Amino acid sequence: MNTQLPLDGMPRRLYSCTPSRLNAWLDCRRRYRFSYLDRPQPSKGPAWAHNSVGASVHNALAGWWREPYERRTPLTAAILVTNGWITEGFRDAEQSGHWLGRARDLVSGYVATLDPSDDPVGVERTVATRTKVIAVSGRIDRLDRRGDELVVVDYKTGRRPLTQDDARSSLALAVYAIAASTMMRTPCRSVELHHLPTGEIVEWRHTEESLARHLRRAEELATEASEADERYRTLVSPPAKGATTSRSGRGAAAPGASAPRSGPGTSVPGASASRSGPGTSVPGERQFVGPAVVPDEIDELFAPNPGPICSWCDFRRHCPEGQAAAPDRRPWDALAE
Repeated sequence: MNTQLPLDGMPRRLYSCTPSRLNAWLDCRRRYRFSYLDRPQPSKGPAWAHNSVGASVHNALAGWWREPYERRTPLTAAILVTNGWITEGFRDAEQSGHWLGRARDLVSGYVATLDPSDDPVGVERTVATRTKVIAVSGRIDRLDRRGDELVVVDYKTGRRPLTQDDARSSLALAVYAIAASTMMRTPCRSVELHHLPTGEIVEWRHTEESLARHLRRAEELATEASEADERYRTLVSPPAKGATTSRSGRGAAAPGASAPRSGPGTSVPGASASRSGPGTSVPGERQFVGPAVVPDEIDELFAPNPGPICSWCDFRRHCPEGQAAAPDRRPWDALAE
C-alpha cells in the first residue's frame, strides 16, 4: 500500500476509534467504509426489531439504577421498559405489543436478582485509554466494584446462548477493562456477560498477558484501518456541497438529496429507506443515497467479506456480493418466536 510515512522523529497521529469501529474493519471492510468513510453515508435498510428490543432493555436497565433506592423495584423496571419502548422493525402493533410484554418480564425478572443498594461504579459509563498507536473509547453497560477490583458487565438479549469463549474472546470487553482500570486507577480483569433470556452469567477473568494481547490486536487492526483511511482520503474527492449519489447506485450525483442524520448502528423513526432496493420511493422516507464514487483501488482495498451475516447487514442493498452470499431477511426475523 502506497501510504506516506511520517517523517523521522515526528509522532504519528493516534487512530481514534471505538471497539465497534475496529470490529467493523475486522468483519467486513466494505461495511466499514460505508459506516465510517462515505459521506453522505449510504442509505440503510429499515430498523431491526431485535435491535429495538435490545435498546429498550438496555435503556430501562440504565434508568433503573438512576432511580432513587426506594424505587428500584421490578415494577419500576417494567414501567421503564413500557415508557421507553422502541416500536421500529416489528411486523405490526400486535407483534410489538407481544415483545413489549416479554421485555418487561425479562427486565423485571433480572432486576429481582439484584441488590438495589449495591450502586454500580458506573452505568452507561464512557471509558477511554490510549497507547502510542490508538486512542480508544467506548461505553460500558455497567461497571461494578467487587472487593478491591472492578468488573465490566455487559447485558445481552439475543436468542443465542452464550459461552465462556464469548467473554474471553471479546475485544470490546477487554478494552473496556483496560480503560476502566486506567481511568479509575483500580484493577479490572473480570468481564461478565449477563444473558437476560436465560438468566445466565458468563464470566471470564483476564490476566495481564491476555489483556495485553487484546490491546496489541486492537493496535494491529487500528494500524490497518488507519492506513486504509488515509488512502481513501487521498483518492476519493469529497462530494460537492449539497450533492449525494443518486438512486441509480454507484457513480451518479443527485442534487438536493440528503443523507440520513443517524450515525452507524442507529435509525431514525420514519426516516429509514425501504429494503426493496434502489429506485423505490416510500412516502415519509428520505431520498435514497447510494455509495460514494470510488476508484477501483478503493473498491478492492475495502472489499466485502461475504457470508451468512450479510443477511443482517444494514448496507445489504449496496452489496451484490452480500446479496448473493446470504438470503434476505425481514426486520423481525431475528426475534426468538
